[in-house]
Amino acid sequence: MIKFDESRRLGVPAPEARLRFEAERREDGGGPGRRLLVVDGEPAFELSFWCGTCPLLFRRLKTAKQTLSLEAVRERLTGTSADSGDGGVIEDGVIEDGVIGAFGALLPEGAYLPMLLRVEPRLVVPGQEGDYFSGEQVASWGIDQFWGLPEYPHTPYYRTFETAVDASAHLYEFVVPMVPPTWNTPERVEEYAELMGRGTVPTAVAVSTLDVCEPAGAFGEDQSRHWGLTHFLLDGHHKLEAAATAGHPVRLLSLLALGEGLATAEDCARLPEVRGRPRSARTPGAGA
Repeated sequence: MIKFDESRRLGVPAPEARLRFEAERREDGGGPGRRLLVVDGEPAFELSFWCGTCPLLFRRLKTAKQTLSLEAVRERLTGTSADSGDGGVIEDGVIEDGVIGAFGALLPEGAYLPMLLRVEPRLVVPGQEGDYFSGEQVASWGIDQFWGLPEYPHTPYYRTFETAVDASAHLYEFVVPMVPPTWNTPERVEEYAELMGRGTVPTAVAVSTLDVCEPAGAFGEDQSRHWGLTHFLLDGHHKLEAAATAGHPVRLLSLLALGEGLATAEDCARLPEVRGRPRSARTPGAGA
């Protein structure tokens, strides 16, 4: 199941938002420095560098210690409400405004595209099997020329989907927990796993960015553009771990921040069609 709503204005003035996007200023007074995801005033993640030719990045920082769950809508996201099984987030065929508004109030004012996705998450540990940063990214950018190593996100993360955009571009989708799964409460993970085993499909919530990154050199064998659709979890850390552990699907309500990624308005407009395609893996060197 994939459902896209109309883009809409959400959020509060940036200084009041619990989560916001920032660009550091360089000490030498030059162009922008690091792009950051900030939670409760503390830098939580370093994001892809603004140039668009550097590798895709979401790197957890030491001050990333906070999740943003909302107790007021917890029941509507568990899938146990007396409704059609959509976890209380579908009403009259559209994504329910109350849930969107509740989480939108955590975000900086801007344009967002709500998306309701059904995903089957797979937990990935950096440097191990399935890691994007030491696999597909190295195939396009090679290893970091200074460190002699792949990029390192400093967090486990979930891979959920990928597909071809065209012959020279590929979409990679990630769900990134604000805190690592080792911080989750095992009993809550088991509770969700049991619910899912009985057919319940709960809903997690994320704020998302789309970064389109294109290699500028010939370090890798595959010079394709990478569309990185990255979902930063606001709510649902235990649900995602339960789904990945037990092999069950989970719904993901994504609020795509249209003005905060490294993607053009045209790229964002294409995303619903691209995300609705069948899953397919990138063949290294294809379309290079």
